[in-house]
Amino acid sequence: MRVLFVCSSGMSSAIAVNALQKEGTKNGIDIDVLAVGTQEFEDEVKNGWDIAMVAPQVRHRFDYLKGFADEVGVPCALIKAQAYSPLGGPKLLKQVQELLSE
Repeated sequence: MRVLFVCSSGMSSAIAVNALQKEGTKNGIDIDVLAVGTQEFEDEVKNGWDIAMVAPQVRHRFDYLKGFADEVGVPCALIKAQAYSPLGGPKLLKQVQELLSE
């Protein structure tokens, strides 16, 4: 499973990225996760990602970012605030899995 995170600079998502990877490993799920800034998203989303997740701090740009994801057929969702934390791994994995199963 390849998950692309987008936040303001690509660095603030590190905690959520680590939480998701840890939860995936714990559940035997191979997860490739990359965090990028909003400026890199337009190009990176074209590189074969299964899903794109938008950090809460850039929710004001969600529709704009989702437009790029939609163009290449990548599901895109806003990360729920309660999942965007060091302890949010289980909630984040559940959100990603639910979106991919739709």
